[in-house]
Amino acid sequence: MEPSLFDKAHHATIQRFGRTIQMYAPLYLSNECIDTCRYCGFSRPNKILRQTLTIDAVLNEAQFLINQGFRHLLLVSGEHPKKVSLDYLTEITKILRPKLALLSIEVAPFEEDAYRKLTECGVDGVVLYQETYNREIYKKVHLGGPKKDYDKRLEFVEAACRAKMRFVGLGILLGLAPWREEMPELIAHAKRLMKKYWQTQFTISLPRLKPCASDFAVPHPVTDEAFAEIIAQLRLALPEVGIILSTREKPALRDRLLKIGVTQMSAGSKTEPGGYLHPEEAGKQFELSDHRTPAEVAAAITKAGYEPVWKDWI
Repeated sequence: MEPSLFDKAHHATIQRFGRTIQMYAPLYLSNECIDTCRYCGFSRPNKILRQTLTIDAVLNEAQFLINQGFRHLLLVSGEHPKKVSLDYLTEITKILRPKLALLSIEVAPFEEDAYRKLTECGVDGVVLYQETYNREIYKKVHLGGPKKDYDKRLEFVEAACRAKMRFVGLGILLGLAPWREEMPELIAHAKRLMKKYWQTQFTISLPRLKPCASDFAVPHPVTDEAFAEIIAQLRLALPEVGIILSTREKPALRDRLLKIGVTQMSAGSKTEPGGYLHPEEAGKQFELSDHRTPAEVAAAITKAGYEPVWKDWI
């Protein structure tokens, strides 16, 4: 009998990545933002409690995650270059990086020179979603701020590659546009970058839109079954790319998807600055669906026949 799409994706993942799932945790630095994006909880017009963590507060949050076993942290913030500046990030990186195996950032984009400075002080990766490859929809949902510039957004990704970032993360927000139209664009973009910047390792995230302070109605909802098909198609099209799955998704679906093509998973996440030690004191970016502890997620991964990896295995 011909193997199913899911079986093919599973075997392709095992062949390239083995039975390992890399564990990571997002650490939110700030929810202040200068962009107006209709779908985002941090969007500038939203009436939420805003906060940018002090350096000491960031280090305390990081230590909490390190104590739970994490050695891969993703520093996340709204897009506010003055609040989360190059100097702020470099200071945090210089202190944190010796304690970690991997440190990545998902913040306002920088030019190449700034990315080079971040690389030199220890940042391993940059995550920069295009959000949608549909220019018309992109224009409709990005109403203000620097993020309105579709082409500049694409250029920033290449700036990170030229700066010799070890990892560069791509992604779209599932639900903004029809996924069958989005996926060929995302795959083509990834292939162009992989050919041009062959020394860079790429990852892809495919978060589905979730409820947030913006109260945005998802125009093109993606079902669980469609989401599984998307992961499988992506794995077969890009067998060497890491696929990341966040706690936006419910436990049962996350447990299923790790057997199809996922290679990295977050656990025990909080989406507000200070959320690990002082939850609910600032506005969240979006609602979560998997509330298991990191230990519980790791146990589920082990039960599925995989190994949760807390440090960098590459």
